[in-house]
Amino acid sequence: MRANYLFTSESVSEGHPDKVSDQISDAIVDLMLAKDPEARVACETMTTTQRIILSGEIRCAPMYDAKNPEWAENGGWAPGAKEEIEKAVRRTVREIGYEQEGFHWKTLTFENHLHGQSSEIAQGVDASGNKDEGAGDQGIMFGFACNETPDLMPATLDYSHKILERLAADRKSGAAPFLEPDAKSQVTLRYESGVPKECTAVVVSTQHAKGYHEGEKEAELKSYVRGVVADILPQGWLSDTTEWHINPTGAFEIGGPDGDAGLTGRKIIVDTYGGAAPHGGGAFSGKDPTKVDRSAAYIARYLAKNIVAAGLARRCTIQLAYAIGVSKPLSLYVDTHGTCTEGITDEALENAIASIDKLGGLTPRGIRMHLGLNKPIYRQSAAYGHFGRQADGDAFPWERTDLIDDLKAALA
Repeated sequence: MRANYLFTSESVSEGHPDKVSDQISDAIVDLMLAKDPEARVACETMTTTQRIILSGEIRCAPMYDAKNPEWAENGGWAPGAKEEIEKAVRRTVREIGYEQEGFHWKTLTFENHLHGQSSEIAQGVDASGNKDEGAGDQGIMFGFACNETPDLMPATLDYSHKILERLAADRKSGAAPFLEPDAKSQVTLRYESGVPKECTAVVVSTQHAKGYHEGEKEAELKSYVRGVVADILPQGWLSDTTEWHINPTGAFEIGGPDGDAGLTGRKIIVDTYGGAAPHGGGAFSGKDPTKVDRSAAYIARYLAKNIVAAGLARRCTIQLAYAIGVSKPLSLYVDTHGTCTEGITDEALENAIASIDKLGGLTPRGIRMHLGLNKPIYRQSAAYGHFGRQADGDAFPWERTDLIDDLKAALA
């Protein structure tokens, strides 16, 4: 590993068009899981000027059953189900804050093209006889943790997220009424001996009310953003040499889906580790937890975070691999990048993880049972990163650090 370098990560706000799509897709996942904890959902969302389109596959008996003769006239939907889905979509857009001419929660056009899950996919995933529930798809998933921040996340990404979270909170509270929902941030840090020491550049582009791109109003907006960044970053990281780019292209009045189309699953690096760790390529939002793209990435983060939180390593990457319809992972790989505590090896950590019974062999069912993933907890994960968040009740269970004692006992 290089010891001295510059590294950059970006984040996007809840009002970014791709993030609007992610949040809508996860609102549908939550709606289905609230009706049926065993629901299957693969929901894709497209957003554009005054239009939202849903597509994908579902299996949720209280909401949809193509074989129910009483629901045939409604295309297999239960009475009121389509209306409930539309309400969830519009409510999500309203909570984000879009009440603009080009994208308004109340007046936008909505299309629902969800349909039943393929029986051929279901036969591979469902448990039957002596067959355990299989993975919902093949693929590789990664988890990561490091000791750069209290959240055990890469500092560049963690602070990029927090800048935009503050902007959103101030917009919604009225503290910064000139802000609109769409925004992006980017933080570049200088590392010495692998430790972040200084912020060399900050980029923040935020949608704004009319006129805040020139004169005194522009100065007010830029001063506000500088103040937020200074409050978020650790003291001493900003200096006279820090490079600032606040709305560098000028006016940013047209934003969100009116300014650019949005799709579910296009911000996978923002959602994970900001480029500081590998990514298997699968997106999270819109997928129920039988899809290992989601659940295995969550358990991999959980394992990596607990290893770092336990003081067993300063940095940890974990890879898992699955085959569709097969319950057990094909491989488990641990890499602590040479930061293991003396006397501990990566192979020992792999063996320790494999020996912990409560993890259920890292099968899709075992992951969901251990983390409690069959719950409507996903909409809140769909903006500002799925990782580095606060575990609270049912929310973000993969951020708990309750495996420390088990790991230490398995290594003893």
